Amino acid sequence: MKARPKRGTRPNRRADKVGSSNKAKSGQPTAQNSVAKSDGERINRYLATCGICSRREADRWIEEGRVTLNGEKVTQPGVKIGKRDILTVDGKVVTPAANNTYILYNKPRGLLCSRKDAKGRPLIYDHLDIPANVQSVGRLDMDSEGLLILTDNGQLAQDLIHPGAKIPRQYRVRITSQLSLESLEALRNGGVDMGEGDISDPWEISISSETRGHSWITVTIHRGRYREVRRTLEACGHEVRRLMRTKFGPISLDLEMPAGSWRPMKAAEVRKLKEIVEKRSGSS
Repeated sequence: MKARPKRGTRPNRRADKVGSSNKAKSGQPTAQNSVAKSDGERINRYLATCGICSRREADRWIEEGRVTLNGEKVTQPGVKIGKRDILTVDGKVVTPAANNTYILYNKPRGLLCSRKDAKGRPLIYDHLDIPANVQSVGRLDMDSEGLLILTDNGQLAQDLIHPGAKIPRQYRVRITSQLSLESLEALRNGGVDMGEGDISDPWEISISSETRGHSWITVTIHRGRYREVRRTLEACGHEVRRLMRTKFGPISLDLEMPAGSWRPMKAAEVRKLKEIVEKRSGSS
């Protein structure tokens, strides 16, 4: 009777394969190998955080072949960057800002929240001495006024305006005539046809004052769709005469700031913005 071979004498082909695979990956890291990094950050998110562009723009740059990681062209949108990696866009090394810029601005009426305008209309950036990569978090239309946050932290800006985050925005609105009980109920329940296939969400709404000619109301919405407040109220038969944003998430308009003035945000205010984003993303 032949003796069975002792355990461990059989060649370990699996170990040999793993070892050869490790050897292949031990050299210079490539963009494709970076996808597997569990402790890295997606490149589109990293570029947004650096204030270079939005995540959507970053994905487009990757498709156009403008982004490299450690000298290798990035071809996959899911590639991650680690602490020791070198990322370039159009041959220029991208590094995170040592300190991001956060600005609280009391936007006056009559200015566009845009860097350029083909019609030559006045822009908020004509009145703000800030770098080109500091952009507004969402927008207020030309006829609206009040609280506007600006930052070069592109990732935070994207997180704050993402529809899924449902960050509350509060407005004081002056409208023509008085709200009927029927209109008030419709606004609170949602479902108002704003036109162009858009249906309103439920609002938090209260009436501050009323006269025969107009009313002041306070409205809170949780998405920043195009001219949502104006379009919804007009669909209910009320023209908006004045619209002022007084609150965005946990940040309130500084009553000591006159229209057109701005100031750096306080550390506590920035921390509150980041906390609400983390809280909302964790609960979604």
